[in-house]
Amino acid sequence: MVVSSMASPLCTCMFQTPGRKMMPNSSKCRNRGGFKSMMNHIESFEEFFGTDSRRFCIFGSSRTRRLISRASSSEEVMAKKKPLTEQRRVVVTGLGVVTPLGHDPDIFYNNLLEGVSGISEIEGFDCSQFPTRIAGEIKSFSADVWVSPKISKRADKSMIYTLTAGKKAFADGGLTEEVNRGLDRSKCGIIIGSALGGLKICTESVAALNVSYKKITPFYVPYVSTNIGSAILAMDLGWMGPNYSSSAACATSNFCILNAAYHIKKGETHMMLCGGSDAAVIPLGRLGGFSACRTLSKRNYEPTKASSPWDTNRDGFVIGEGAGVLLLEELEHAKRRGAPIYAEFLGGSFTCDAYHVTKPHPDGAGVALCIEKALEQSGVAREDVNYINAHAASTPTGDLKEYQALIRCFGMNPELKVNSTKSMIGHLLGAAGAVEAVATIKAIQTGLVHPNINLENPDEGVDMEVLVGSKKECLDIKVALSNSFGFGGQNSSILFAPYK
Repeated sequence: MVVSSMASPLCTCMFQTPGRKMMPNSSKCRNRGGFKSMMNHIESFEEFFGTDSRRFCIFGSSRTRRLISRASSSEEVMAKKKPLTEQRRVVVTGLGVVTPLGHDPDIFYNNLLEGVSGISEIEGFDCSQFPTRIAGEIKSFSADVWVSPKISKRADKSMIYTLTAGKKAFADGGLTEEVNRGLDRSKCGIIIGSALGGLKICTESVAALNVSYKKITPFYVPYVSTNIGSAILAMDLGWMGPNYSSSAACATSNFCILNAAYHIKKGETHMMLCGGSDAAVIPLGRLGGFSACRTLSKRNYEPTKASSPWDTNRDGFVIGEGAGVLLLEELEHAKRRGAPIYAEFLGGSFTCDAYHVTKPHPDGAGVALCIEKALEQSGVAREDVNYINAHAASTPTGDLKEYQALIRCFGMNPELKVNSTKSMIGHLLGAAGAVEAVATIKAIQTGLVHPNINLENPDEGVDMEVLVGSKKECLDIKVALSNSFGFGGQNSSILFAPYK
């Protein structure tokens, strides 16, 4: 009788039907946990079955025994000789943005410091039929220097924003064509994600299908994908390292940044372009979809005041568009090439609420867990975190739940300051985390944190000594935390500090 129900992976190769010899299937055994694990199984089988060669044929061959002993010894020697992996530090050496408040990191941050709002009436299409007619819409933008006319003609704006912000971060990091040719480009990668991808090209293709499938552009399938921006950027730069996109709703950018840092810390890459991009200010994505969810502000008569995190009069978030890209680099590699170092990336974490599609967990458990894990994995003491760029999207429930989680984690720090970039640019969806990471890094650089605009009537229980007021404030940042959360209960927290 063949024994086939044992838990061990060796079951099928060590037992036989009486009267019929079976040799061990060594290839299967080797692939199921190593020889040491196999020997442990053998010892337990000896106790239970004895060593009768008719039933336990692996002991039936002295040659097999010698092979097992030799391989087991070799495995132990290799394990002893395996070197410890030295922790590699990750720094930020380049920044690129496309936003409603400017397409240069310095211009963008200066506008934030001055409390300028990028929210206005939508001009890109007729939105008179929709309940919301305002957005963080990009009014003036040209990609001529950064994107070829052929791609600009065919691609969705989300992809064009990716290419533009990516190449700006590349150039900001002191990289030129000549320098790029001298890099080991197999060690350079790109992870730039999107929450919604090529929505405009998707909409246009659906309209074309209503006429005939022959009217659909052949570029529809590749250009609607969320990874296409990273892929085209890699083709332009010749970067052959890890290249993909991560999509985690409005937490997308932070997921991409964390994954990029992981590849560097593991020694797989020297540098990574990472971040997010979205262009959803269109009828289908911007107004149709989100209006149906009843999540958008309807303060059309006061566009600049519509995004108001922690204010009692907030009535939903304002959608924005754009892209943010960081150039992350291994510290020693950056120093060797004389790269500018803006800040150090310490690490972060992500969790899931596992509660509701759009609502945050009632007690903020997922957010608190995410922050605690970020601190633990980065080796950062909570008292060292004195600046937080909050997710705070101007939603009635989400803002307060995040604030409460922050106070639970950091409320004992008298230096703590919290603000929301979304009060001025709206919610850039998959691009939000990266654009806000740029704002966080600029705060570290300048020693100035931008104001929270439209915070006129704070929620009950909100401490205005913690929240930045209506004017910029000076702050010597020790460690900065940036949060991004998304539909589906996606939570993410990342940490930056001054480079020392």
